Amino acid sequence: MGRLRHAVVLFVLLAPISNLYPQADSIRLNKAIELLANDEAAFGVLSFDYSLNNARSMARSGLDFIIIDMEHAPFDIEQLRLFLLGMTDKRMIGEKGNLQADVVPLVRIPATGSEDVLWQVKQVLDVGVFGVMFPSVNNRQEAELAVRAIRYPQLNGADDYEPAGLRGRNPANASWYWGIDDYHEKADVWPLDPAGELLAIIQIETPEAVTNIDDILRVPGIGVIFIGPSDLSTAMGYASAAAPEVEAAIQRVLQSCIAAGVPCAITTSANTVAQRIEEGFRFVTVGADGGLSGFTTEALTRGKTAAGR
Repeated sequence: MGRLRHAVVLFVLLAPISNLYPQADSIRLNKAIELLANDEAAFGVLSFDYSLNNARSMARSGLDFIIIDMEHAPFDIEQLRLFLLGMTDKRMIGEKGNLQADVVPLVRIPATGSEDVLWQVKQVLDVGVFGVMFPSVNNRQEAELAVRAIRYPQLNGADDYEPAGLRGRNPANASWYWGIDDYHEKADVWPLDPAGELLAIIQIETPEAVTNIDDILRVPGIGVIFIGPSDLSTAMGYASAAAPEVEAAIQRVLQSCIAAGVPCAITTSANTVAQRIEEGFRFVTVGADGGLSGFTTEALTRGKTAAGR
C-alpha cells in the first residue's frame, strides 16, 4: 500500500499539468483575450507595485488583468518572477479545474517605440507574462517591430508568417509558469493567430501617433490600442486630458479602432468608466495604485455593471 501511495505522488508531481487538467488543451489561458474575442469589456489596473504582497492582493481582486508598469518602476526581472509566483493561486486552480489565470499579468516595458525593445520583450515574456504594452508608438514601423518582438519565427509556408517573428526560443520558464507543454505553439499574438495567448498592446501618446493611427492599425497582430490621455495631453501642449482638443484626438483613435475591429483601451475612474464603456472602449484600467483602493473597487463595480458583467 505504501508503494502505491508513493507511485500516485510521483505521478502527480511528474505528470504534465495538461494531463491532470484535460481542459488545458482547449481552455483559453488568457482571460483578457477570451473577453475581447467575445466583444466583452476587460477591466484591470496599471500597477507600479509588483511586490509579493501586492501579488497576493491582486490574485483574488476580481480584476481581469494587471499591467505591471516597468516603464516607470525599476526593470527588475527577478522581482517580476517573484510577483508572478505570488499571482499563482493554487486553491483557485484546483477549484476551477483549469489553468486560466483569473487576473492576467501583463507588462509595460520601459523602451518606447523608437528604442530597442527586443531584449526587454524577450526578458519579460520568458518569465511568463501574457502580453506586452509598448509605450509611445508613433508609426507603422514601430508597431510592426513591437509585434515582431513578441512573435517566434513562424514555420516556412505558414499563413501568418508576417510580421516575421524575432523572439529567441527558450520557453522553459514560461512553459512552467503557464503549466503547459506546448508553450511554443500557444505563445503567439492574438488575433493574428486566433489561438494565440499573447497580447501586443500599442500605446498612442503623441499627436504623431494620432495622425498615423489608421496606418498603425494595418499592422497584423495588434491586440489592443491603448490611449494614454495624460502623455497625449502633455504632448499636445495641454495641462489637462480634459481639454476638448485632447478628447477629440481620443475619439478619433477610438473610431479608427472600431472601424478596424481592434479593441481600444484607456484609463478611467469611477466617474468615467461607464461612459467609456458606452463609447466602445473594451479594455480599460480602473486604477493605477499599488493595490485595490476604494476608488478602484468602485470603478470596477461600475464598469462591470455598464458592461453587463
